[in-house]
Amino acid sequence: MDIIALPAFRDNYIWLLHAGRHAVVVDPGDAGVVEAELAARGLALRAILITHHHADHVGGVPALAARHRVPVFGPAGEAIPSVDRPVNDGDTVALDEPALRLEVLGVPGHTAGHVAYYAPGLLFCGDTLFAAGCGRLLGGSAAQLYVSLRRLAALPGDTAVYCSHEYTLANLRFAAEAEPDNPAIETCRRHCEALRGRGLPTLPARMDEQLAVNPFLRTAQPGVVEAVTRHAGRRPADERECFALLRAWKDEF
Repeated sequence: MDIIALPAFRDNYIWLLHAGRHAVVVDPGDAGVVEAELAARGLALRAILITHHHADHVGGVPALAARHRVPVFGPAGEAIPSVDRPVNDGDTVALDEPALRLEVLGVPGHTAGHVAYYAPGLLFCGDTLFAAGCGRLLGGSAAQLYVSLRRLAALPGDTAVYCSHEYTLANLRFAAEAEPDNPAIETCRRHCEALRGRGLPTLPARMDEQLAVNPFLRTAQPGVVEAVTRHAGRRPADERECFALLRAWKDEF
């Protein structure tokens, strides 16, 4: 299975998976980008996967679904008109062409009904988990997002994290403020700057790398707690409150 990042808008990635001549797309906000890639590679679209309802993730779905007559999988808990295969936490998306079996993970927080799609070694997580960051609260709560991120963090360390935005360098700048004594952040920043300098995506990220550099997965670490305490002017009562204060800090960063 080959997985290709299709840049869209200012900083989105649409993920195209293909094996042989059969393809699946994840969060196609722009139909034109997808159609161009399908034509260039001689691929037939077989399914569309959606993680949440925001326009930059679903804007291209009606045109693609109408032209290719393919099933559209998306969160049952969100109102997305094009979805004809609503999915919930614990469901399985099984396709024959390309051969693909994905577990649906309910990961609310960025939005109330957000889902992710997981297979061993692969995670398509939309705007829940970013490289060195996480999504803003646009319909869900900090408590929900905290639980969702803990769930994703428990996946195997070699899981490739395919999120939907090229936010990595900006997120690493914040991570350096949130945990200034973590040398892994600077190492990751240099690596990602080199990738961007060559015009390459910083994604996918590895989950074990994220556990080392992403402050939103490190809210039990003393350095993060101390930085949050200094910024908020009070010590968080527990890890959940530390996460909520950290997310609020990032909103204004």
